[in-house]
Amino acid sequence: MKLLHRNDLYGWSSFNKERNIDFNSIAWIRPDGNILIDPLSLLSYDYEHLNSLGSVRWIVITNSDHVRAAKELAYVTGAQIAGPFAERSQFPIECARWLCDGEELVPGLQVIELQGSKTPGELALLLDKTTLITGDLIRAHKAGSLTILPNDKLCNQEQAVASVQRLAHINGIEAVLVGDGWPVFRDGGLALKELAASQRPKST
Repeated sequence: MKLLHRNDLYGWSSFNKERNIDFNSIAWIRPDGNILIDPLSLLSYDYEHLNSLGSVRWIVITNSDHVRAAKELAYVTGAQIAGPFAERSQFPIECARWLCDGEELVPGLQVIELQGSKTPGELALLLDKTTLITGDLIRAHKAGSLTILPNDKLCNQEQAVASVQRLAHINGIEAVLVGDGWPVFRDGGLALKELAASQRPKST
């Protein structure tokens, strides 16, 4: 696991050859129990590293396409799993908690529901009001800039763009940690605003 832009955040990745990007997972290290977000499988030395950082309390899955190794890691760590409320009727694994817009799973971790992506109610997570963690809708194929899923992957383009606009209006975001692609560690709010501006209809 790699130390990220904060001393309490770690990440690990798996390169996807077909899409030419990394798939990313996050560990937030907390005194009251660590939280894993969209966890991929861990190599043995990464698992030992995770164990050395304390117990895992929660595993958060942002959408049903990011289940990844959540069930396996919940089994070995004893963590509970939380997933998106909008997918509860068809979610592929059992969850102890279903997350809705505006909730805090734990203090400092706010849930934001995104509409229009490829799954209903995809979750984004805002950590301490400064670090945004995204699943599928917002990604980064090029370092330093953000993009959204292609139109043919979206359930509703208008809603997806509105979700991006909503995130761009949140003040104070410093970093954007994407589930797929390159993280943006500095000027994350600016990158979101640039993405939102790129989605506006072109004037004629």
